[in-house]
Amino acid sequence: MSTHGSTAAPGPLVGDLDESELLTVLTPPLPASPLEVVGNGDDGAVLAAPDGRYVVSTDVLVEGRHFRTDWSTPEQVGRRAAAQNLADVMGMGARPTAMVVSLVLPGSTPVAWVRGLASGLGQTCRWAGAGVVGGDLSAGDAVVIAVTVHGDLEGRPPVLRSGARPGDLLVHAGDLGASRAGLALLSAGLDPQSLPADGQARRCIERFLTPVPPLEAGPALAAAGASAMMDVSDSLLRDCGRIAAASGVLIDIDDPADEARGAQDRRLAGARVALEPVAALAGEADPAAAARGWVLTGGEDHGLLATVPPGTVLPAGVSVIGRVHDPLTAPGVLVGSRPWGGPLGWDHFRA
Repeated sequence: MSTHGSTAAPGPLVGDLDESELLTVLTPPLPASPLEVVGNGDDGAVLAAPDGRYVVSTDVLVEGRHFRTDWSTPEQVGRRAAAQNLADVMGMGARPTAMVVSLVLPGSTPVAWVRGLASGLGQTCRWAGAGVVGGDLSAGDAVVIAVTVHGDLEGRPPVLRSGARPGDLLVHAGDLGASRAGLALLSAGLDPQSLPADGQARRCIERFLTPVPPLEAGPALAAAGASAMMDVSDSLLRDCGRIAAASGVLIDIDDPADEARGAQDRRLAGARVALEPVAALAGEADPAAAARGWVLTGGEDHGLLATVPPGTVLPAGVSVIGRVHDPLTAPGVLVGSRPWGGPLGWDHFRA
């Protein structure tokens, strides 16, 4: 049975309220959508679609599998639930506009925890310019949060995984390996409050608990002419492989251990170097190898991966990290000219 982060008297519990009473706790912190025509209160919401199309994606978080209430505050869980769904809309080149949220809650859940969850959802939605327009509630044995998000393409075509072409540059925005590093620190028993507030280790834990996707980079890269794009949720290697398979190409990723490349191509090496002290703090026997593995195979950073034609003017915060090749002339999917022999990343179904 989850304690939801507290051993003290929790106040009212979810089981003490009926559905209408619980909705009065959930809805006030949640913003309206800028495209909302009909919001909460009817059988369905109605959203304007100025483009005539919209992007839709959904994701599920399960207590004990995707988050732990002894590690995360309810606000952090809400922010995480919103952020990882908003990142999928970003990965299509759209701007998030609205989401619906369904909750499964044990009756033993403190009402204060639910209020905190709604507050976190609302904070991230306001930051992204999206609103919460509906959802559903049910009782169950564990907390489950199901979010469906909608996005506006703003007149642009969607950017798919299947558009990469030989000669394109592979680019990235956002964090690399930080979330996986944060998980390692928490798993090692480190208390976030014992770490310097402005230090890299504390930042990694915060990124694991509440990822911050580079939402503006999606529409900006789409407008700049990105040929393929996706949210990096399961690791750089796994998601590069998905673009390569969908596009029928091979991708050469710059090796994060190779610091001899030009400055433009040292994004991965810089990320690895920054994580080495964190790996040592987490007790890793080989901090350099652990940090390299986190950069390549760490999941849930929710950065943005894209391919762009050579000469594309890149938006701020976007860096070149590799190249796209013709499968008939390139030797294989590479990491700095050497095949990667380790695991490719996270599998949320089997994890």
